[in-house]
Parts: sequence; C-alpha cells; structure tokens
Amino acid sequence: MAHEELLAQLDLRREKASAMGGPEKLANRAERGELNAMERLDALVDPGTFIESGLLGASGVYKEDEPKTPRDGKIVGFAKINGRDVGVVTNDFTVKGASTSATNGKKIGHIRRVTTEKGMPFVHIGESTGARLPDAMGSRGMGMLLGNDTTQFLRTRENPWAAAAVGTSFGSSAWLCCISDFAVMRKGSIMSVSSPRLVSMAIGEKVDLEDLGGWRIHAEYTGLIDRFTNTDEEAMGEIRTFLSYMPNHNMELPPERAPADDAAQDQDAILEILPEKRTQVYDMRKIIKTFADKDSVFELKPKFGKPAIVALARLGGKVIGILANNPMFGGGALSAEACRKIVDFQVLCDSFNIPIVRFMDTPGFVVGTDAERKGAPGLIMNFMNSTCLVSVPSITIIVRKAYGRAYVAMGGGRHNDEMIAWPNAEVSFMDPVFATSIVHGLTPQDDGFDDALAQIQKNIEVWDMATIYSLQNIIKPQETRDYVMRMLDVYRSRKNGGIGQQNMKNWPTSY
Repeated sequence: MAHEELLAQLDLRREKASAMGGPEKLANRAERGELNAMERLDALVDPGTFIESGLLGASGVYKEDEPKTPRDGKIVGFAKINGRDVGVVTNDFTVKGASTSATNGKKIGHIRRVTTEKGMPFVHIGESTGARLPDAMGSRGMGMLLGNDTTQFLRTRENPWAAAAVGTSFGSSAWLCCISDFAVMRKGSIMSVSSPRLVSMAIGEKVDLEDLGGWRIHAEYTGLIDRFTNTDEEAMGEIRTFLSYMPNHNMELPPERAPADDAAQDQDAILEILPEKRTQVYDMRKIIKTFADKDSVFELKPKFGKPAIVALARLGGKVIGILANNPMFGGGALSAEACRKIVDFQVLCDSFNIPIVRFMDTPGFVVGTDAERKGAPGLIMNFMNSTCLVSVPSITIIVRKAYGRAYVAMGGGRHNDEMIAWPNAEVSFMDPVFATSIVHGLTPQDDGFDDALAQIQKNIEVWDMATIYSLQNIIKPQETRDYVMRMLDVYRSRKNGGIGQQNMKNWPTSY
C-alpha cells in the first residue's frame, strides 16, 4: 500500500477517534451546560501542551464494539500544568459511559506507571459508570478485566495524585478520588461505589442520589473530598492550585516562589483577633490568614472535622502545611473526624517534604458515646502515631489552651522540632473547670468553687514550662511569622536537602 493511502487511513482513524461519542451526544452535553472530556482537559492543562497516548485504542472484547468505542472512553496522555509535566486521564462519558474495560485499563495503568517512575504528578478527571457490561461478566471477562495490574490501586506516594468527581462518578472514578492526595467534586455530581439503580436493586428500596453520594455527604460526613466547586472549570482550577503547592515527586522540595511585596501582612492584627478572655471563642482561620503570605492559604476539607483546620500555604514564598484547632467549633475539642482529617494531612505533608506549623488551642478530645461509636480511641492513636512519624520540620505554637493527651498529639513536648507559646497560653492535664469539679466535687454554681478553681489555675500559666525548658521560647503573637520563618530554615536538613524520611508514604488512604 502506498504511503499516501496509509497516511490517509491514519488521518481517517484519528478523525473518528477524535469525534468521541459523536456530535449528537456532545451537543446534548453542551445544551445541559456540561463540559465534555476534551473541554475539561483544555481547562486543566496549559494550552497546546497535551500529547495523547492511545488515541486509537478501542474495545478489544467484541469486534463489533470497536467502532462504537473511540479512545475506549478514556482520553489519556501527558501535558503541562503551570509549566510542569503531568500525566492526565479524563473520562469520556459519551463513549459507553466511560465504563472500565481491558483496553482503557491498560491506558490508565500506563500513564500511572510512567508518572510514578519518572516523577511527575498524576491527574484523573472522573465521570464514569463503573465496569463495562457485559464485557466483565463470566470468568473470561473477569480474567481480562480485573486483577492483572498489581499497581492499579497501589499508593506509595512517590508522586502527587489529584482527582476530580464531575458528574456521575461510580467505580474507578470513585476509587481514584479516594486514593488520591487531593480530590475535588463539582456540586451536583455524585460519587459512590455503584449507581442508585444497582443499589436500589440490591437493597430493595429507592435510593436518593444526594443521600447516596452527593457533595454534602462527602463534605460533612465522609471527608473523602477536599474541595467543592460550582462548575467544572472551577474544579480544574482547584487541581491546578493544589499542584502549585506540590513537588513533582517525593524526592524534591515543593516549588518556591518569590513572595509578593505585600506578602507579609500586619502581624499586630493577631492581637485584635485573639480574645483576652480565655473563655471567648474566635476563628483561628483569621489568625492563619494573617500569619501566612497574603492570599496563599488553601484549606482542605473545610466542612469536615470542623474543630480542626488543615491548609497548605506559603510563608516567605515557601510551601508549608498549617494544622490548627478552631475554637469556633466545640471550643477546639478534637472530634473523631478532626483526628482523621489531621492524620490525612500529616501523611500528605510528610510524604511530600512540606514543613508543618501547628497552632494549638484545644481543651482535649471529644468524649461521649457518639465519639466511642465512631472509634475515637483508635483514631486518636492513629493521630498520635502519625505525629510520632512526622519527619519533616515541624513547629508547634501554643496559642491558648493545651490540655491532656491532645497536647501531645498536636505536637506537644518533644513531638516537634521547636515548641513555642504565646504569653496567654495555658498547659495542664485537664481544663481547670473540669479538674475542679473532679478534685473537689464542686460545680460552678457551688459555694467555694471559685476559690478551688483559682487554686488549680495557679500552675497552668506557661511560664513554668519555659523555666524547665520544656518549650523553647515564649514570644509575642506578632513575632510569630518572623520567628517561624527563621526556625524553619534552621530545621531544614542540610544533609538530605530537606527531603523527609517519608515514614507514612504507605499509610492507608481511607480508614
């Protein structure tokens, strides 16, 4: 066959593959205001940088399905985000609902392995129906589809993974959100193990979409999604932002930026945020935003485990992880959900060489029957274990309350490189009010309670801890930013170039 004929045949095959599910299906999505797979890709990556792998891939099970499965429903390849190479997979729902098949499984596996081996981020844009039927049925189907790639769900955190759930996200789209370091969900989407139809058939009752896996479920109850958006474009922007804080792989430092001229904000503002009275609540987020470089705070899981705050940020242009208690919710007492949220974050930071700054203001852990039913003791020990395993530089600031075992889990004692406190800090085994009731059998309404409370409170001020050098310094709140910046430089290891030991790189992604 002449060169011209072969090249023309190639052009025709490329054209058919690029048509995706066809003009009618693409038009229907446009009418509904939904981006298609290529439009999402364009919103995600730098213009003109995408190079596709597997354009001519199609279903390999039934020959008659080949023309119906352009790209086999998964568009994969390499591109640049913010000038850096990434591997990317985006699901084409117009082709058999982007269902998982043997061919497209190979495509995804290839991109995932290359990104891990060569050291670049991996991004998955999910919208899919799950395993392709009838391809997966029977022993032949199972033998072709499942269990052939031992790396499919292996997470050793050698490179950062980011994922999105946009639209219907069942099966692999849900799996990859759960196994990624960062996941974003568009409101109105659904992420679950199986479709409502299948679930209804299995349990014999109708299942509501939102109740099965809507965004509020994952925002408030499961904590499986980190950020939520109103549009696909915003979701792609969130992934770009997250990756801007991440190194390409675990053997390099996060990218450093020259700070803007106005990056350092007025630190005296912290004194206006922090109440003078110990019983008054305040929003720790405001202190964090004042402390960090202006407009650099990127909070994760804001509606889940609200007594805790976890966020990526920059300090003097360098990436840090901020972990804090928030007295606005339960006085900062750490719930089971807050413990899990903090563990996830410490795993992320330690795996990708991000120093941790902790702002401590907690009366302890949430107690009670509900906490016990949620497995609080186990989650507290996971929290404690992860704190012990942190190998990146970490600095703990005692803002106000530091009581009980939560003090240790939040980096108290020697569970940090440097511990400092503000002058209003209080440290003790228990909240003085509770301690007074237990020791003296008195309630706040009883005569003699105030005298007994004053006696117990005598020793909770932080000066004694400084005297015995159980913390390194007491500083003014407005001095914190400069002090932490300097100490992070001190504690950055010169011997290994700032690369941590990554003790938690194999930590389970959900538990």
